[in-house]
Amino acid sequence: MNTPVQTDDDLRCAEYALGVLDTDSRRALEREAARDAALRENVDVWLARLTPLADSLSPVVPPERVWTRIQSDLGFVPSVGRVRGGWWDSLSLWRWLGIGAGIAALALLAVNIVVLHEAQQSVTAVARNGYLVARIARNDGVAYWTATIDIRHASLVIVPAVVPKFAADRSTELWLIPPGAKPIPLSVFAADAPVSVSLSPQMVSLIGTKAVLAVSLEPQGGSPTGQPTGPVLATGELNPT
Repeated sequence: MNTPVQTDDDLRCAEYALGVLDTDSRRALEREAARDAALRENVDVWLARLTPLADSLSPVVPPERVWTRIQSDLGFVPSVGRVRGGWWDSLSLWRWLGIGAGIAALALLAVNIVVLHEAQQSVTAVARNGYLVARIARNDGVAYWTATIDIRHASLVIVPAVVPKFAADRSTELWLIPPGAKPIPLSVFAADAPVSVSLSPQMVSLIGTKAVLAVSLEPQGGSPTGQPTGPVLATGELNPT
């Protein structure tokens, strides 16, 4: 079981992913991560979480005359006959718009960090040491699997307690069932071997005590409908360790 990464390291890794560390701090973190596998993994986790958020920002393309003005000011093209334009041609305007767009992007990423942190904090407050476990058993009490959720690293490990045998054309699928909600698919997994499943931030926010993990038997490749279609083999309630 991995040792949870400290909060200070989480903050540094998040700032690294945001690109707000100064050069010395950034290089220092990279040197530490090269020696520390846990820290390197935490950097990768924050990069995977935050980098896609920038994809949702629409680029602002200035008119061609703005680029011409920039080239002229830098001396790359002659300025003969240049007519002083209005506010739309102002290089300062576009510079400040660019700065504003950058600040807005950082603000969006910062808000998402706060949301992710609060989601993890709310679950971790229940899971005192940052872990939740479930004994996934049949109705008669026979345990088929045990599952452990590492909240801080947003990962789940499911381990077989026995070696169940199922038809080759069937797959076992893991589901999360929050209280009063429909089952949410987590992963199709091999029933007879330990499996690690990465959890999205949205999924982490839904996890807590009283939530249930369930395994159903589905057509090969998993449920075609997004909900269990085959028999439910075993279930287990998540509890703090």
